[in-house]
Amino acid sequence: MNHVEMNPEGSRLRFFRLAVATALLAAFAAGSARADQPVPFQGDCQAMAESGELAGAGLTRLATRIAERKAITVIAFGSSSTEGIGASSPSNTYPARLEAELKQHFPGLDLRVINRGVGGEDVAEMLKRFDRDIIAAKPDLVVWQLGTNAILRDDGIAPEQPLMLRGIHQFKKAGIDVVLMNPQFAPKVMRDPDAIPMIEMIAEIARITNVPVFRRFEMMRYWRKDLAMPYEKFLSPDLLHMNDFSYGCVARYLGAAIAEDVKQQQRLAGGIAAASRPADNQR
Repeated sequence: MNHVEMNPEGSRLRFFRLAVATALLAAFAAGSARADQPVPFQGDCQAMAESGELAGAGLTRLATRIAERKAITVIAFGSSSTEGIGASSPSNTYPARLEAELKQHFPGLDLRVINRGVGGEDVAEMLKRFDRDIIAAKPDLVVWQLGTNAILRDDGIAPEQPLMLRGIHQFKKAGIDVVLMNPQFAPKVMRDPDAIPMIEMIAEIARITNVPVFRRFEMMRYWRKDLAMPYEKFLSPDLLHMNDFSYGCVARYLGAAIAEDVKQQQRLAGGIAAASRPADNQR
């Protein structure tokens, strides 16, 4: 039988080396996780003043929940612009950036933004997963990005109108605040004659249903037309999908618009409450 001589000093040295390696690996993993966490966008993006506003009715449920310091769930619902095609990493998609922006506007709040984007879908396909992806998560707010894929397909945009109306009705029935996000301004979108009619359709649907719109199309058109920004600055090489810059800018302005709307709703609620209280001399 062979006898192996035990070396206590060698065993301790091997244990020490293993412990150091394990600690370094854990530190590296933690650092990588922190690096992948989204932070508010640091790029130099500009937009017209309207980009910081939501056109339409207010976000009453969200404002109430925030005033009560309740946990907030936001769902980004849509197609490839929501999924994040063109972003360099998941942390650079607009939903990830939006979460970081909203946490800056509402510090200390338990808030999350869930990405429910599926590339290539139109409204009919999105509505098929409404119960699974929306109702099951019980969100307070849904940002519904829609319209682009209907423009790019050959069957026209008219069938989208009743589907959009049905979707908005489902959100309202569930008591969920909704913000519509219109299509991106991009060469592959603009060469289709349905592009401007779709922008107008979404605006009209928002008006008659009294829901707010985030005007992404107008913001990106401003970059190109007013600032003479090259498409390569805010679009991926395919000249259709967005990139880190435009995702970050959309999140920044959308976050600011949501925050401003919430503050406006809270001011309005405070004014109504004050007006409803009896004056001292009437008590």
